[in-house]
Amino acid sequence: MLCVLVAEWAVLPLFGRNYAAGLVPVGAAFAFMLLSHLARRETPREVGWRIDNLGRALALLLAPMLAAAVFLALVGWLSGGPRFGGVRMSRGLASTYFLMFVWGLAQQYPLQGFINRRAQMVWGRGARSVLFTASVFGLLHLPNPWLTLATFCGGLLWAWAYQRAPNLWALAFSHSLMTAVLVTTVPYSSLGGMRVGYGYFL
Repeated sequence: MLCVLVAEWAVLPLFGRNYAAGLVPVGAAFAFMLLSHLARRETPREVGWRIDNLGRALALLLAPMLAAAVFLALVGWLSGGPRFGGVRMSRGLASTYFLMFVWGLAQQYPLQGFINRRAQMVWGRGARSVLFTASVFGLLHLPNPWLTLATFCGGLLWAWAYQRAPNLWALAFSHSLMTAVLVTTVPYSSLGGMRVGYGYFL
């Protein structure tokens, strides 16, 4: 978490829009997580890199995702109808969604495969570790108010589902799909252009 905050609040102000510079602290965070997994002898399967429970994980996510999609569609309708400006289609729909899936996976792995697992070591499985995981995810999207709220709510669902069926592929699918729903229903201007950290003020 600290490495991501450094990238959002320190690297960006120093290097402007040179986002490649942010890969240094983020890369350090991923290296730390991998070393931690090795030190605790956690297998990829334990972390959630598996497919045997994919169906169960998707089943847990389906109903809440549908409810959230209906709610967001209603919000979008009340605010003037769906908007598609938030999704860049220059590479085509399939490639755009693939990139969103990869981005979702890159966020769900540290959030669930590391933070959620470590929170469970402290508080066990349940409300406190779920709330902590979701809070971390929301805080990483400050100072963007509506995106912080949306990611906190999403974090609650994903942390809850992960504790019952740890599957990162299912979470990445849910993350990317709900992101697509969010940016095509809620006015994009309300989401601050999906910007976070220091970039929110640019």
